Amino acid sequence: MKSVDAHLADVLHDVRALSSLDLQLLDAHGCILAEDVVAPWDLPQFDNSSMDGYAVLAADLAGASEQAPVALPVLGDIPAGRPAAIAVQPGTAMRVMTGAPMPAGADAVVPVEWTDGGVATVQVTRAPEPGGFVRRTGDDVRAGQTVLATGARLGPAQVGLLAAVGRDRVVVRPKPRLVVLSTGSELVEPGLPLGPGQISESNSYMLAAAAREAGAVAYRVGIVPDDPRRLLDAIEDQLIRADLVVTTGGVSAGAFDVVKEVLGRLGTVAFDRVAMQPGMPQGFGTVGPDGTPIFTLPGNPVSAFVSFEVFVRPVVRRMLGVEPLHRPTVRALLLEGLRSPEGKRQFARGWLSVENGRYVVRPAGAQGSHLVNDLAHANCLVVVPEEVTEVPAGGTVTVMVLERRLS
Repeated sequence: MKSVDAHLADVLHDVRALSSLDLQLLDAHGCILAEDVVAPWDLPQFDNSSMDGYAVLAADLAGASEQAPVALPVLGDIPAGRPAAIAVQPGTAMRVMTGAPMPAGADAVVPVEWTDGGVATVQVTRAPEPGGFVRRTGDDVRAGQTVLATGARLGPAQVGLLAAVGRDRVVVRPKPRLVVLSTGSELVEPGLPLGPGQISESNSYMLAAAAREAGAVAYRVGIVPDDPRRLLDAIEDQLIRADLVVTTGGVSAGAFDVVKEVLGRLGTVAFDRVAMQPGMPQGFGTVGPDGTPIFTLPGNPVSAFVSFEVFVRPVVRRMLGVEPLHRPTVRALLLEGLRSPEGKRQFARGWLSVENGRYVVRPAGAQGSHLVNDLAHANCLVVVPEEVTEVPAGGTVTVMVLERRLS
């Protein structure tokens, strides 16, 4: 059998980051920045008020209190988006709104809560500090500053920053487009009644969600029955929009395993027995005129999920051009003993938590490759090396973390 590491090296061998694109800002959300972005102006671009209140000269209000309020004439209003037409003179004030430019002559803002809210004259009951409640020019960003560097992931905050510095387009590495096909004449779409021997199809939903979590744009294709012609047509139809194709089912040695039959004829997909549990039957290669990578994963749902995490997710991350490629791992204390087949690397479902300041992990139920309930209640995979057949309770194991949230 082929080792896990050898198969992973093969699938990653020719994978490169996708070519960069110039996209509109919202279309770039979730992508990886492929250019340095430099601010053309300061943020804020001008001194402005952080509160609704009154622009004043702080020295005029020294000693103001509830017992001894200071009265100032109000020269006018400054709404947001409109500079003041006149300056604040000593002994006067101007009513100012949040975000409005500070008028010349003023060095502080008195929040309206510290006043009687007067329009012609305002009574101030608390003295501000010089600079109080004023957002200074360039407090956040200076003109010429690199605000985001190549390689940054564009989440909501980063998209907001790009807009704030005037960018409506940006050069990014796009999200890979991943197409998922589930094969099998026994499969039925969720929501439809099941006949004898039929099962509700779940793999494509699970893997499409996993692909999105990894950073891809996922397209789920309807169920493809065990018909070689229909399978080949379905794959060819999807190549126009796919950077990567993933199929599940039909890769073992059965009489109706059509994925292996169809793609094996093309000579571009190799089928291997990989020394792992679950997920031993694996296929990988390229299809179509553009050499689109294709993974053929086992049909058992846990096998498909583990195969995705170990082999497909790193390829998606490489196409995105981001590191790390792999899920994080930690060392944890095993709370219950675990057996593993000799010569295979086991990826056992588990529940990882922190107790007394250290990681501990407990196997999550039975480890059959069809047990989706146990998979749904796991937050990690316990990795047992090929040469180890048993880890006793109290032993230390390597754990692949699937969720950041730990109990």
